Amino acid sequence: MSPGNVLDTRALNRATLARQLLLDRADLPVLDAVAHLCGSQAQEPQEPFIGLWSRLRAFDPDALGDLLIRRRVVRTHLMRRTVHLLAAEDVLAWRARHDAMLRQRARGAYRRELDGVDPDELAAAGREVMADGEPRSMAELARAVAERWPTPPPRALGEMLVAALIPMAQLPPRGLWRARAGVRNLPLATWLGRDIDPPAPEGTDPVGGALARRYLAAFGPAATADLRAWSGLAGLPAAVAAIRDELVSFRDERGRELWDLPDAPRPDPDTPAPTRFLPAFDNAILGYDDRTRIIDDAHRGLSVAGARVVLVDGRVSATWTAERDGEGRDGPGTVTVTPLRRLTRAEHAEVTGEGRALAAFLSDGAGDRVRVAASPA
Repeated sequence: MSPGNVLDTRALNRATLARQLLLDRADLPVLDAVAHLCGSQAQEPQEPFIGLWSRLRAFDPDALGDLLIRRRVVRTHLMRRTVHLLAAEDVLAWRARHDAMLRQRARGAYRRELDGVDPDELAAAGREVMADGEPRSMAELARAVAERWPTPPPRALGEMLVAALIPMAQLPPRGLWRARAGVRNLPLATWLGRDIDPPAPEGTDPVGGALARRYLAAFGPAATADLRAWSGLAGLPAAVAAIRDELVSFRDERGRELWDLPDAPRPDPDTPAPTRFLPAFDNAILGYDDRTRIIDDAHRGLSVAGARVVLVDGRVSATWTAERDGEGRDGPGTVTVTPLRRLTRAEHAEVTGEGRALAAFLSDGAGDRVRVAASPA
């Protein structure tokens, strides 16, 4: 590789911001944005709304809710066995490719509790219960099969069924704007009226190749280790190798080989990056094995602790919270920003301005209060 093929951290940062719709807010329809991003991490039901508000111009949270109700987007366990909000077509196309990983991770979490339980028999029993078309919570489904497996804890049975063995959708009102609702599950085939796509013939991996292309469009340039960290899937280096003639390659400053789509945006590293408020567990951070392009190693723990973060000049530079001011959960509140480093006067002003816009969004225009805590010494 010649020196020109090396992408430094700032170059990777600006490429990530462009792919993640964080360099400029996009005019995309909500469904197109969800699909482009390969879904949004959604175990916290309200967080995808914040992520899309930071990425789309004139984002209307009811538009996302309508897509959920009309079954165009789906909440389900997929990448890394965590709950994601995805386009329905992507769920149907990708779910079978994730099946082995979902089973392995769920089984690994409850290996001792599920000792002696045949997963195929458990899956068949769960499908028999769900065949009546009635939505159920994880606990209800576990209780329904517990007579046959009385020893394992209900939590282990329920998670194995809902998060791994049976492709499930979490139904609205869970995941609607401002809704407080528990998880009710239905098989994807029942909810979407179509079975998931079958696994590919042995020795082929078209879905792996498609995932690699889609991932690079939303996250690249990236190494195969980054692709695995995002998806949780093994075997994807082979999928990347199968399409490498379609790709271009670079090196990062550590010498790792990075892959990318030839025509994907790689902005000038000096491109200005606006302040952006990100939700908890945003994939712009979690979608990489090496996250130094967007967050310092010293703060990496924030990305898995559920902290909401603020990007300043493209990097995680503060955390934020939103607290109601005693006027009901839908009333105005205050967005509080806690810097992780000293902010310049211009950065402070930009954080305050974007924080006011976020406070107005969260309160439906009822308030725009922002407090920026003192910067660390």
